[in-house]
Amino acid sequence: MRRLMLAAALACSAVPAMAKDPAPAPAAPPRLIVAVSIDQFSADLFAQYRQYYTGGMARLLQGAVFPSAFQSHAATETCPGHSTLLTGTRPSRNGIIANNWFNLSLARADKRVYCAEDESDPASTSRDPVVSAVHLKVPTLGELMKQAYPASRNVAVSAKDRAVMMMGGNKIDAAYWWKGASFVTLNGRTLSPAAVAQNAVVAKQLKAGFPAMALPKWCGAANRAVAVGKGAVGQGRFAMPKDTPEKLRGDMFRISPRIDAATVDLANRLVDEMKLGRGAAPDLLSVSLSATDYIGHATGTEGAEMCIQMAQMDAALGALFAHLDKAKIDYAVVLSADHGGLDMPERLNEQALPRAVRVDDSLSPGPLAKAISARTGVTSPKGPLLASDGGDVWISPALDPAQKTKVVDALLQIARAHPQVSAVFTAAELAATPSPTGNPQDWTVKERARASFDPTRSGDVLILLDRAVVPIPEAIPGMYVATHGSAWDYDRRVPLLFWRKGMTRFEQPAPVETVDIAPSLAALIGLKVTDGQFDGRCLDLDGGAGNSCASK
Repeated sequence: MRRLMLAAALACSAVPAMAKDPAPAPAAPPRLIVAVSIDQFSADLFAQYRQYYTGGMARLLQGAVFPSAFQSHAATETCPGHSTLLTGTRPSRNGIIANNWFNLSLARADKRVYCAEDESDPASTSRDPVVSAVHLKVPTLGELMKQAYPASRNVAVSAKDRAVMMMGGNKIDAAYWWKGASFVTLNGRTLSPAAVAQNAVVAKQLKAGFPAMALPKWCGAANRAVAVGKGAVGQGRFAMPKDTPEKLRGDMFRISPRIDAATVDLANRLVDEMKLGRGAAPDLLSVSLSATDYIGHATGTEGAEMCIQMAQMDAALGALFAHLDKAKIDYAVVLSADHGGLDMPERLNEQALPRAVRVDDSLSPGPLAKAISARTGVTSPKGPLLASDGGDVWISPALDPAQKTKVVDALLQIARAHPQVSAVFTAAELAATPSPTGNPQDWTVKERARASFDPTRSGDVLILLDRAVVPIPEAIPGMYVATHGSAWDYDRRVPLLFWRKGMTRFEQPAPVETVDIAPSLAALIGLKVTDGQFDGRCLDLDGGAGNSCASK
């Protein structure tokens, strides 16, 4: 009996005191949807750093956590990824196949088309665009909300114009992004007082310079210099001395955690200025934080720089949520990412991935065209033989059908024989492939490519590099040492988290898709949409016997 009593006592002592049940989530729909994208925030980064979050990310971990969601397509770049988040559609349907594509029939000399430009405007070029969402073929959630509830406001802020346009769409009440050394807005619009005030704060900061950022204690193992290109990365602290040349300051600010803090500060100012979440209809605030991507490209994903960024991003989100709390707004949050990323091969080779390499320059458009002409004798009578800005390759329209066939056949032979190439598909092959369904982690490489194929915009041939082949032939430390854009899961897998005050926490490791966000949020606010509006499905966020996807 004494043994039983002792066992019972020990069992009771091992059970922690029950926490007081949190207040239940409000029955009415939230007044503000906050859609957050962390650019280049892979599921791998999330898994690596989630134990250290104490700010905004810690709050989101108390909601519905899907640690392994998918940007299911192969074109894992900023524009296609952001296009899925609030349209609920894949690039094959919404038309955003890449950051850039080529239209070789364009009248202008610049045949490259930027995903967020209006190339019909004579002032626009792909590198200095007249920013627009004209290429988005479907409405965003914010636009659908405005159709159903005319009083709804659709607001988007980011360091990147393409993130703003892809999350906001064409009908957008406020749109701000970073250009040069300040936040700007759409042509024909003036900056609101909130943006003017934020730019004044940033200008003062840029003039004063910045001290080095503190390295969190848990970043020790990452604090190590790694040689890459003509320099080294891995121990950066984002200092900007007061005597830094003025022309460099805007970019140094941008490629640092400070751009996320400034983006959140502007978002908070807009919340107050526009009284978001306090109107007659629900509002949508899209906030895309770009520093993780800029830092990932400039220094890789595993150095002290990224470790500092993970802490600073967490703090920036905390500031956003604290501001909304103080305003007593009933808001719901979704957080995900446009794509993941891969670290630079120089560090990966030291960390158990010796197969990681940089792409051969022989796969660049110029060398490929030269090799094809040597095999076939075909050259373009006008313009280059090939145009490419990544995996898609466009063939010169100046060729006759027989010449084009020869060029395509030669390109397929050369690419398929290259040891760094995983797969090569023609446009005809992808067009004949049914749109994929089912679990995105089980899709074939061809199905992943099909999910980002648009017959009116995609190239004549698609070349997909093998796993761990980084598509940067030459690294430039501090600017471009690592990247994304592959069909592999380190670029496709991203976290997906939902939170609202009082909701029941749960974690679901089964894979979902980013195209599931829009239908889930639509159900949360009771927005009725036509059947077939989304490629994704509504996720039940109730966490209990109820069903948040049930008709309201």
